[in-house]
Amino acid sequence: MDNMAELENQTIGEEVAPSAARKRPRPGERRIQILQTLALMLEEPKAERITTALLAEKISVSEAALYRHFASKAQMFEGLIDFIESSVFGLINQITERESDGRKQASQIMAMLLHFAVNNKGMTRVLIGDALILENDRLQIRINLFIDRIEAAFRQCLRTAAGQGAYAEEKDLSIRANLIVSAIVGRWHRFAKTGFKADPLTGLDQQLGLLLS
Repeated sequence: MDNMAELENQTIGEEVAPSAARKRPRPGERRIQILQTLALMLEEPKAERITTALLAEKISVSEAALYRHFASKAQMFEGLIDFIESSVFGLINQITERESDGRKQASQIMAMLLHFAVNNKGMTRVLIGDALILENDRLQIRINLFIDRIEAAFRQCLRTAAGQGAYAEEKDLSIRANLIVSAIVGRWHRFAKTGFKADPLTGLDQQLGLLLS
């Protein structure tokens, strides 16, 4: 899950390194390069607000070239959110398909979400909304809906666990799911706000024991 590595099932090396025999990127290659570069720029903890001018300069193209692939900067951020959603929910589906124990499902999903942040630092700033300040409001709305879907996935895992006898009071499951998501978002937030120094995986096993006991 390295930065944008799974986007369109291509590796960063394949997308960024131009062939000596080709002077122009293949169809779709420049679009992915733009998203990769945007994600990498977001990894700079004290970076100024990213503008299309800065992004174009980083890629060594004109701003007009960017707009041939994306109608707006908001659409570029939407491309990052598309990557986040497809990656995360694809992994959630894999976890729930291979693991039948509800509590183990929840445990593995929480670990996956924190590993995703570690492997995709720039995406973490998107997840907490830090990178979306002063951008189009619809981007934050999409992230809010993404978090809601994550919470719904945890509720389903906990319902499965309750059906397996793990929890006596099903009425508390929504509260527990909300607490788990709050813990994840809090760890994402601290990770980003410390310049990616506070490892969100520290003490994970102990916290999982408390959250899912």
